[in-house]
Amino acid sequence: MSANHILVVDDEPDIRETVQDILEDEGYEVASAENGESARHALRDRRPDLMLLDIWMPDLDGITLLKEWSENQGLPCPVIMMSGHGNVETAVEATRLGAYDFLEKPLSMAKLLLTVERALEADKLVRENVGLRRRPALVLEPAGRSASMQRLREQVKRIAQHDTWVLITGEAGTGRETFAHYLHTQSARRERPFVDLGVSAIARGNAARELFGSEENGQVHYGSLEQAAGGTLFLDEVADMDLEAQGQLLGALDTGSFLRVGGSDPVAIDVRIVAATQCDLKEEVRAGSFREDLFYHLNVVPLHIPPLREHPEDIPDLLNYYVDYFATHEKLPYRRFSVGAQNFLRNYAWPGNIRELKNLVQRVLILGAGDEITQNEVETALGSSPPVPSQPLEGLVSFDQPLRQAREQFEKAYLEYQLGKHAGNVSKMAKEAGMERTHLYRKLRSLGIEIKERR
Repeated sequence: MSANHILVVDDEPDIRETVQDILEDEGYEVASAENGESARHALRDRRPDLMLLDIWMPDLDGITLLKEWSENQGLPCPVIMMSGHGNVETAVEATRLGAYDFLEKPLSMAKLLLTVERALEADKLVRENVGLRRRPALVLEPAGRSASMQRLREQVKRIAQHDTWVLITGEAGTGRETFAHYLHTQSARRERPFVDLGVSAIARGNAARELFGSEENGQVHYGSLEQAAGGTLFLDEVADMDLEAQGQLLGALDTGSFLRVGGSDPVAIDVRIVAATQCDLKEEVRAGSFREDLFYHLNVVPLHIPPLREHPEDIPDLLNYYVDYFATHEKLPYRRFSVGAQNFLRNYAWPGNIRELKNLVQRVLILGAGDEITQNEVETALGSSPPVPSQPLEGLVSFDQPLRQAREQFEKAYLEYQLGKHAGNVSKMAKEAGMERTHLYRKLRSLGIEIKERR
C-alpha cells in the first residue's frame, strides 16, 4: 500500500531537495518539478495527493497554474503555495483559486509538516463526506447479532488482511456496499481512498473515461482507478459493464498499468478491486455477456451476503439502528416498534431486503404519530407501496392520440414495470424483455427512464 504522494514544485534546487528529504523522512513519497511545465508533466505521470507549489518561477508562475487548473477540471489535489516575495493580495488570490494554505519562505519545516498533515486530513474528510452523501445510511459495521452475520463479519476481517480482489454477491438491498466499505476499513488500505463506481450509471461508451481518466488539450482528468490510488475501488453492479470496457479493465489488471483515454504514457495501478453484483456471473459468462477471464480475475475471494429473510433475528437490531439514524441525522421523531410490530416484521418476506426495511422505518417516522409504532401501522405502511401489478392496456395508454405517441407511452410503462419487477437489474430485465442489453440501455435513455433510481 502506497504512502501519500506529494509533488514539490520549485525552481530553486536547494529548496526542492531539502523539502523532499524532510518529507521522505516523514514517510511520504515525493516527486519534484523545477518549473510549471515540469509540473504539468508530473501530473500526467501520476496524480499526487498534495502539491507544494512555488509562486514565482521562470516560465509559469504558480497563480497562472492555479487559474488553469481551477478553470478546467479543478485542482488536481490540495495545493499549498510557497513564496519568498508574497503579499496579502497574492495570498488572497491563491486562496480564492482554491489553494489550501500559503507559506512564506524561508520555510519553517515544523510549520510545513503541520500544514501538510492538516491539508491531507482535510482532503480525506472532504472525500469521506462526499461518499457519505452518496451513502446516507452507511453502517460502519454491519448490524446484526445472528450467527450468520457474526460469521460474515469475521470472514470480512480475515479477507481484509490479504490484499486480494473480492467479488460480493447478493440480492438488491442486502448491503453489499456496506460490506465493501467495512472490508476497506478493516484493511491496511483504510487510510487511503474508498471510491465507489456505480457501473450501471455510466453512460454507454463512457466506462473507459470513468475508469482510466483522459488527457485532452494538455488537461488531465483522473479516472476512478487513480482517484482510488493506494486504496479500494468498489465496482457496483459490475455485470452491467459493457464487453469493451471489460476487456480494457482486464488488460489493465493483467499488466498492472493502463493508458488514459488520449494519453500515451502508462499509469501504474495500486488499488484493491472489490466488485459487487446481484447477478449470477457464471450465468452471464455462459450467456456471453461477461468475460470469463475477467470473472476469474475478480472472483479471487467470493463473499455472499444473505437476504434478510434468512436472518430475521437481526430485524430488531436493524430497526433500532435506523430509528436512531433518522432521529439523529434527519431530526425525525424518535419512536419505538411494539413487540407485535417486531414479530410481524420478523415473519415478513422482505423482497427489498435491508433497503426496504430502512425505507419502512423512515416512512413510519415521517407519517406516524405517538411514541409506539403498532403492528397495524406497519401493515398499512407496507401495503401502501405494493409491487407494481400487471394492468390492462386501457389503463396504461390513451387510445386518443397518434400511434407513435401511444407506442412510446406503452413502452415507457412496460419498461418501468420491468425495472421495478427486477429491482433495477438490467441483465434480468433484458432477458425477460427479449432485448439485447445495448439496445435496452439506448431505449431507457431515449424514454428518460433512470436506472439508478430503481436500485
